[in-house]
Amino acid sequence: MIKYCLLPLIVLLAGCRDTNNPEVSKDNDLTVTNSTINTHALRHIVLFKFKEGASADSINLAIEAFKALPAKIETIRQFEWGTNNSPENLNKGFTHCFQLTFNSDEDRSVYLPHPDHQAFGQVLGPVLDDVLVFDYWAEEISKR
Repeated sequence: MIKYCLLPLIVLLAGCRDTNNPEVSKDNDLTVTNSTINTHALRHIVLFKFKEGASADSINLAIEAFKALPAKIETIRQFEWGTNNSPENLNKGFTHCFQLTFNSDEDRSVYLPHPDHQAFGQVLGPVLDDVLVFDYWAEEISKR
């Protein structure tokens, strides 16, 4: 009889763990320690230079279409973007930067031909003058 009473308790305790402790928390191959985040992350950097005659509305439509992709393509682990604000004036006309993070080459391979990514390209194409894409594996991210 006692073993039948202990079984639910054992199952309950097996499912309990401290997910708030950064020393033991793991999420998508991301391990947090006190000084660094050890990660296995594939970064996909995209820079856009828009055509001189492109309207602000058309550019904003393209940006909104890009920002919608993480909700449509589940292999995108992280997404962030911003506009150039460097005082060095070395951006060569590129004004917008987007950073997507994937867990693997396979995840990126799902993203690239994905129908929603291709549809975004159709919205972007008419206003795009140039694009620069740079992918790399992030080995370590410093944490302060």
